[in-house]
Amino acid sequence: MTKKAFITGVTGQDGSYLAEFLLDKGYEVHGLVRRLGGSMKYVEPIMADPSKPFKIHPGDLSDSGRLTNLLRGIAPDEIYNLAAQSDDVVSVEAPEYTAEINGMGPVRLMESIRKSGIKTRFFQASSSEMFGSAKESPQSETTEFNPRSPYGFAKVFAHGMLGYYRDVHKLYAVSGILFNHESPRRGGAFVTRKITLGLAQILAKKQKKIHLGNLSSKRDWGYAKDYVQAMWLSLQQKQGQDYVIATGENHSIQDFLKEAFGYVGLDYRKYVKSDSKMVRKVDIKAMRGNNSKAKKVLRWKPSVNFRQLVRLMVDADLKAVGITPPKK
Repeated sequence: MTKKAFITGVTGQDGSYLAEFLLDKGYEVHGLVRRLGGSMKYVEPIMADPSKPFKIHPGDLSDSGRLTNLLRGIAPDEIYNLAAQSDDVVSVEAPEYTAEINGMGPVRLMESIRKSGIKTRFFQASSSEMFGSAKESPQSETTEFNPRSPYGFAKVFAHGMLGYYRDVHKLYAVSGILFNHESPRRGGAFVTRKITLGLAQILAKKQKKIHLGNLSSKRDWGYAKDYVQAMWLSLQQKQGQDYVIATGENHSIQDFLKEAFGYVGLDYRKYVKSDSKMVRKVDIKAMRGNNSKAKKVLRWKPSVNFRQLVRLMVDADLKAVGITPPKK
């Protein structure tokens, strides 16, 4: 019997990769898309293929009645909540909206599962931002949370509520504590894509400088395709648990710049300007995840290293402006 999956945030980086991954495994995939706006470019190739059992449903995480009716009608075997307000600037400037989407959205979804009466497995995309200014490194499933942004606080609330639904309502639920994961589908507001897009524009002579904040900030960067595999693996276990999904390494923004610009034979220092106005009000200096549980329980490990990740992102953005990438 064909398995069914329901994905919120299906048009984004993670959602579109997950949809492709599950379709390749023979799933029937349903995606939730906000009624107003939003780019469909990453799922348009799927929608254009009539052989793919893929269906889009309008709605959002603010409408619990709609969610309950959808889940009751689809009866998915697996639900992946990847929808979120993830822009850091918006998080600070619109904390109520961020809390509504990132905090209450998952609660409405879990409550809709309970009300619909369906038997399903639920994955919540939690975030390394929940650790914030962590008191230990690397961060594991037992590390104390210390969020430093409205985004992080909202994710902590959703994470706590997931534990409640798992313990009290016996929901099969997984919190995947995802560290930074990138790809050519990463939004242009994120620093990694800002770098690779900017580099492509510089080489195309359409831009002269890239303006960035704190270049010494360190993050644990992985490849988004690897991370959606971990999401799926986490729902194939006997019981729902929490997992840190990370590479176990961290690199600075400066490291990313060196790798990206060095790949095309340029010195980043000639093209990058550090702007104090772009530094976060509460800047998290370094993040690094302990992925030992995911390795042991899920038999998962990253397949793309830092250098490969940077280069595949640069290659994609160079091709987009008509420039042939360097020979490997």
